[in-house]
Amino acid sequence: MADSDLVLTLSCLDRVGIVHAVSALLHGEGCNIVDSAQFGDPDTNRFFMRVQFTRGSHDGQTLGKAFADVARHFEMDWQLHDPAKAPRVLIMVSKFDHCLHDLLYRHRAGELKCEIAGVVSNHRDCYQLAASYGVPFHHIAVTADTKARAEAKVLELVREEQIDLVVLARYMQVLSKEAVAALSGRAINIHHSFLPSFKGARPYHQAHARGVKLIGATAHYVTDDLDEGPIIEQETARVDHKFTAEQMVEAGRDVERLVLARAVRLHLEHRVLLNGNKTVVFR
Repeated sequence: MADSDLVLTLSCLDRVGIVHAVSALLHGEGCNIVDSAQFGDPDTNRFFMRVQFTRGSHDGQTLGKAFADVARHFEMDWQLHDPAKAPRVLIMVSKFDHCLHDLLYRHRAGELKCEIAGVVSNHRDCYQLAASYGVPFHHIAVTADTKARAEAKVLELVREEQIDLVVLARYMQVLSKEAVAALSGRAINIHHSFLPSFKGARPYHQAHARGVKLIGATAHYVTDDLDEGPIIEQETARVDHKFTAEQMVEAGRDVERLVLARAVRLHLEHRVLLNGNKTVVFR
């Protein structure tokens, strides 16, 4: 995606003329569409669209004003994204650091187009890892007595650092309803299981006890319903009777890293649109 491009995402009730109206406006403003994807959901009668286009001589604000009439006519939920402005990301982690390792490396390698503004943890274990990448580390301890104050500190950090996306990279604390509401649509969690099976603690040990042949991981948006948020990405790995529970854990970590990185990248590229308790993901 070129920094000279803009990305328009929208959803509305499905009706005739949406694609024509969007295309005609962009053509009239001298913009060239370089990528377009759309989907009409017959179950909800909603239409979803992602359009990437060259901005020409326009800035995002000017085009936004030009598009407002079209959006109003179709009663659209819409956003205009400028790839030149890198989203600011805050990563939260507890003691398991494999997903944090992967995200920091991919960011350094240029695979994730964002600014990692900091790492938050309820333990100190990942301090040196964050420091090795030059990323600020914030230790915010959490106990039953301090949970509310700890979450308030996190949300204050989100506001101060103007965070666009919070990534729970194996952060082993359940967020309160208030925190979830404050981060609605901009918090991604990696669940160490192929949802909806084997929820809760020690899922790989549950899977081992049941003799499963596939294990997996699920990345989803955070909602009030624990591990039930709209799913962004999933992946599986094949195992068999020779695997111990510990070997399943190792295989699962590989899948977790891959799934979380994919989900974060899809979100950063504005390819994920919410559709009730599901998502529309434009590859």
